[in-house]
Amino acid sequence: MLRAAVLVGAIALAAAVPLKQNLDDAPALPEDFVAQVNDAAKTWKAATNKRFAHVKLGDVRTWMGALKEPKELLAGPPEFEYPNVKIPDNFDARTNWPQCPSIAHIRDQSTCGSCWAFGAVEAMSDRLCIASNGTIKDELSAEDMLSCCLVQCGMGCNGGFPTGAWRFFKMHGLTTESKYPYVFPPCEHHINKTHYKPCGPSQPTPKCVRASEKKPRYHGKSVYSVSPAKIQLEIMTNGPVEAAFTVFQDFLAYQSGVYRHVSGPELGGHAIKIMGWGVEAGNKYWLVANSWNEDWGDKGTFKIARGDDECGIESSVVAGMVDMSPR
Repeated sequence: MLRAAVLVGAIALAAAVPLKQNLDDAPALPEDFVAQVNDAAKTWKAATNKRFAHVKLGDVRTWMGALKEPKELLAGPPEFEYPNVKIPDNFDARTNWPQCPSIAHIRDQSTCGSCWAFGAVEAMSDRLCIASNGTIKDELSAEDMLSCCLVQCGMGCNGGFPTGAWRFFKMHGLTTESKYPYVFPPCEHHINKTHYKPCGPSQPTPKCVRASEKKPRYHGKSVYSVSPAKIQLEIMTNGPVEAAFTVFQDFLAYQSGVYRHVSGPELGGHAIKIMGWGVEAGNKYWLVANSWNEDWGDKGTFKIARGDDECGIESSVVAGMVDMSPR
């Protein structure tokens, strides 16, 4: 009962935050802003696309779907001990588990603030494959999570709670992407590509069709928060994790390098999948899969500074163990 009350209060608070109208009407990535970012950024490169001069910051805010989770809703630490192993300087889950193609697959949340669902199902899919040593290659349905986990998870396309997504997976399970595909098509986000149509305003949350009891359904076994000191061990041991961080305007223009915020207003929270880490030109980073398709950033991925909680990315990490037996 207390958790439900806190959840409703958090949703109401998130919905009640007023938008700054003057900023919301501004172009998302004007060329002079990108030039300013490139002058200031020392560890990464920014780029833009003229087609997005007509996309407003207010539209982009609607894609930022990771709502801030009250402490009362966060999961506890894992109930197991990590192995005593040496942490390498570089680690990439894609090459460590080549038998699991889902790790390298970049999805697209399209014009919906469903990052909280995508970051979750991406990591869950990877963990199913890893735990099964590559025998389970099914990718879990983001639409199932987005449309059917509303009260526990948040507000669908208007944002949700990553921890709630993992709890939903444990309690109710998820079917596969092939059985319950995502309704929104991919769209171009922020870098100079013409593969897809331009992104637009946020779409309403699709209606849940779970009543059909689509099979198979996989479930989680546990849900836990991962402390900053254990993120690497967690990824090495069990697979990619979901994390949330604060997005600023300059992040939209990311193209390569190790991202650090240098300019632009805060746009909201965004959930993603951390799948590794490394060092580039002396800069420690997390290797992250975004959900804005492969045309954005560095083929759909980005690197963000590691070790000092850049934009809060190390303080909101959630994961869980998976059940390999569908039911």
